[in-house]
Amino acid sequence: MLTSAYGYKGGVSAPHRAAALAGRDILNAGGSAVEAMVAAAAAIAVAYPHMNGIGGDGFWIIHRPGQDPVAVSGCGRAAGLASLDWYASQGIEGSLPTRGALAALTVPGTISGWKHALELCPRGNRLPLAELLAPAIALARDGIGVTENQARTTREKIDGLRDVPGFSGAFLVEGSVPEPGHRLRQPALGDSLAHLATVGLDDYYRGDIARTHAQFLDKAGSPLRLSDFEQFSADTVTPLTTTLRCGQLWNMIAPTQGVASLMILALFDRLGVNQADGFDHLHGLIEATKLAFIRRNAELGDPDYMDVPAQDWLDPNALDSLAAQIDRTTALPWPHPAKPGDTIWMGAADADGCVVSFIQSVFWEFGSGLVCPETGVFFQNRGAGFGLTPGPNQLRPFARPFHTLNPALAKLNDGRVLAYGTMGGEGQPQTQAAVFSRYAMFGQDLQAAVTAPRWLLGKTWGDATTSLKLESRFDPALVDKLAAAGHEVEMIPAFSDMAGHAGGVAYYPDGLIEVASDPRADGAALGF
Repeated sequence: MLTSAYGYKGGVSAPHRAAALAGRDILNAGGSAVEAMVAAAAAIAVAYPHMNGIGGDGFWIIHRPGQDPVAVSGCGRAAGLASLDWYASQGIEGSLPTRGALAALTVPGTISGWKHALELCPRGNRLPLAELLAPAIALARDGIGVTENQARTTREKIDGLRDVPGFSGAFLVEGSVPEPGHRLRQPALGDSLAHLATVGLDDYYRGDIARTHAQFLDKAGSPLRLSDFEQFSADTVTPLTTTLRCGQLWNMIAPTQGVASLMILALFDRLGVNQADGFDHLHGLIEATKLAFIRRNAELGDPDYMDVPAQDWLDPNALDSLAAQIDRTTALPWPHPAKPGDTIWMGAADADGCVVSFIQSVFWEFGSGLVCPETGVFFQNRGAGFGLTPGPNQLRPFARPFHTLNPALAKLNDGRVLAYGTMGGEGQPQTQAAVFSRYAMFGQDLQAAVTAPRWLLGKTWGDATTSLKLESRFDPALVDKLAAAGHEVEMIPAFSDMAGHAGGVAYYPDGLIEVASDPRADGAALGF
């Protein structure tokens, strides 16, 4: 996969082929990019369950021709019971649980996000909800072929998941990890999606599904109650933005790390690097990452409790001062605390020029692992991202936890609109920076920019070390130069999951659509 896919009717990038095909079929049926993304989001929730599901959160940035980009934050809030005192009464001290009912402490926000996004379709909804969800319903009822990625991830994480209520029945085969290609059916999830297709997405929060989930969660020991679902709604918001020499960029508001992704590219832009994949490129982005992460770790959290709004971090004078701190030849000592998490990113564009950047997650692999047998829904463990010490990310009733999720979108000076993003927790801003800089700053083909070797500073999905990890395809001379500059280098496989599952969709002024997908995943880039 070294060159992009092209088309004029539509484009979809997804890390699982079933999701890409679901989105393509909706575009071919006359649907918008937003509707295509809802179809893809539902399909991938079934087909790639170790990475995402309808029991998790979701975030959108939508470009509509002639309008400023708009964002949808489907960020679930903590349960009303989820206080420090309540968790102390459960015997929890030091850190929050990561698996089981006590880890399922935030309302899943992604379904409400779908609903809000559909209300933003440029020319209204062209297709019924039932048609959008039909591919996912069929996948759940007929069965998916388990990917090698899902089988390997399940095997690696089984010790923490096997005994969580509902997990074994949903995702194991007679207590064993399914082999790649195993036909995994999820009939209860298929019925839940069919129910939503019939009665509407709001049922997830204020209907039969909400009541079923509330009863199940209460009995299991989660702090979530029906009232938490009933009062929840996603938010339509103005995304964060910054301007580079090559164009204007947008990303998601706090409590996601979207501000860090924008800071990295804005700081790097100030270094004036003019060649891809040399020492100045990698070292510059890595050092920019460190400065962005230091502030992120100290100050980012629920925007209601932040001292300085995230948009103010992007003030040009503040960025100028921060960029001046970058040593062009020597690495800043590391590590700082890492932020784990995994997810899926997808992009879509339609012939009218509506472009969508979308991300959906359950935080850790399979989230909390807690599965409701009646609905087939498993619940995220995003609340494990809260801290227990004072600060903007402290656990509080109805607060929003820190999120690694951040879909990105840019409008370049030549009129191209680019949606891009990745999974990968701590690696998301770094992979975004690699793909965007190669494509938009240095003129590489979009697929080549996604395929090219990547790096990762710190911990991420499936990893525990804090070194600078480099895929083995990098020039050994460059690796030696980075090590000589003080980077603690560790080599990883040539196409490593740790480097993320990235993708991109670009819409050109003449209507051309360019699409790329990551060979590290199980996806497809469809331009047609």
